[in-house]
Amino acid sequence: MPTRRHFLQWTGMGAAAALTAGNACGQQPAAAKNPEVKNKPKRAYELGLASYTLCKFPLDRVLAMTSRVGLKHICLNPIHLPVDSSAGQIARTVEKVKAAGLDLYGSGVVYMKTPADVRQAFEFAKTAGIRVLVSMPLPELLPLIDKKVQKYDVCVAIHNHGPGDKVFPTPDVAYKKIKKLDHRIGLCIDIGHTARNGMDPSSAAEQFADRLLDVHIKDINVGTAAGRGVEIGRGVLDIPKFLRTLDKIHYAGFVSFEFEKDPGDPLPGLAESVGYVRGVLAVI
Repeated sequence: MPTRRHFLQWTGMGAAAALTAGNACGQQPAAAKNPEVKNKPKRAYELGLASYTLCKFPLDRVLAMTSRVGLKHICLNPIHLPVDSSAGQIARTVEKVKAAGLDLYGSGVVYMKTPADVRQAFEFAKTAGIRVLVSMPLPELLPLIDKKVQKYDVCVAIHNHGPGDKVFPTPDVAYKKIKKLDHRIGLCIDIGHTARNGMDPSSAAEQFADRLLDVHIKDINVGTAAGRGVEIGRGVLDIPKFLRTLDKIHYAGFVSFEFEKDPGDPLPGLAESVGYVRGVLAVI
């Protein structure tokens, strides 16, 4: 598994080799010469932020910090936009997000424990113009959710929470319960929690590609139940492999950063994580 140092060495050597080869042969580097490389298709997925990353901060600071690290899409946690907000409160928040130049694509994690919770969540999504509800519903509510996604055309991405989660600890547990339901009911694979439960996030993304609707990207210090969040690239997860897998399966949703380390001062670690992922994407 490549470490952060190995990845940086690898990318540096690759760039140097390309430039050296071009200069030595009197040719342009491959990216400039080969139209297939130069005109590589744009990725279908976009980077975003799961606002739980900034759970200690008010909405205005959340929006400012999201913009500061160069992210354009956001999934607001109920901390920042409660599901039981009034129509006026929702409208004001949506306007703030738009004014900040951000796309409010989702809300989550939204817990659904009763039929009333389900109805409220979908009405909330409709009012806010939210396209994805990242959710933790009780399994017995899935038939009702199936009807609601058909009525409202809002996707529900079930989030796995790893060891300690008795309902949806891993993506495969959720997949088994939703595979016969409407295709708009899918998965939000949290790659950190997935690895903490002993499952390879890349394998999970490939295996359940037909229902992958959202991704929470992060890194952890050890790949066990004891794993804790660290800056992406400093931990044990193979981030280049995971991002290559998303390309391979033609994933077209959002990859949202959920950086849970240093909740009182998350911006340096978040910025480092975003920079690392952008660097990997530029290379692969």
